[in-house]
Amino acid sequence: MRPQAEQLLIDGPVGKIDITVENPGAPRGIALIAHPHPLFGGGNTNKVVQTLARTFVHFDYVALRPNFRGIGLSEGKHDEGNGESQDLLAVLEEAMCRYGNLPVALAGFSFGAYVVTRVAEALLAAGHPAQRLVLVGTASGFVEGARTYHTKAVPRDTIVIHGSEDTTVPLVNVIAWAKPLDLPVIVVPGADHFFHRRLHLIREIVSHAWRH
Repeated sequence: MRPQAEQLLIDGPVGKIDITVENPGAPRGIALIAHPHPLFGGGNTNKVVQTLARTFVHFDYVALRPNFRGIGLSEGKHDEGNGESQDLLAVLEEAMCRYGNLPVALAGFSFGAYVVTRVAEALLAAGHPAQRLVLVGTASGFVEGARTYHTKAVPRDTIVIHGSEDTTVPLVNVIAWAKPLDLPVIVVPGADHFFHRRLHLIREIVSHAWRH
């Protein structure tokens, strides 16, 4: 039985941060999940983000889905990933106060995946690296209608999932980012950016990789 989603409002660097929390009870980890670009309709109710949250709840992790600045009840204005990274760190700090010093998984979709790479870098620099990352449809390189993303390096056990038919972030962009990092990319044939009709594959891929 899935836990009831709870809404939280916490204080962030520039105001309130609106978070949806799914807690399996007695969690053995914290999963922080970041949504797609807020200026292009992204929010924490995105289907990919919900799929990632449910996957982590199945692992007995408490799943937190914050809304970025200007979305839902979150205050502030879009900050190109800079302020958003600080907000996610504030959410993580609050989560550790609430649930304890548990292993931290970071997951993100599209712009959220880009932000998660920055959060992972900050945690590593602070001496508290994330347990593992899951990145789906990672914004990297030039993205039409948005900007050029200089996505950070991530550990080689990061689970990177991308659709072969992604026209928002072309697969070639992610390959170009991953290649110098010796980072494997799992390509889902026929999947577009939003993984329409293929959301179940995200859950299967993450569930399989998490056990290895």
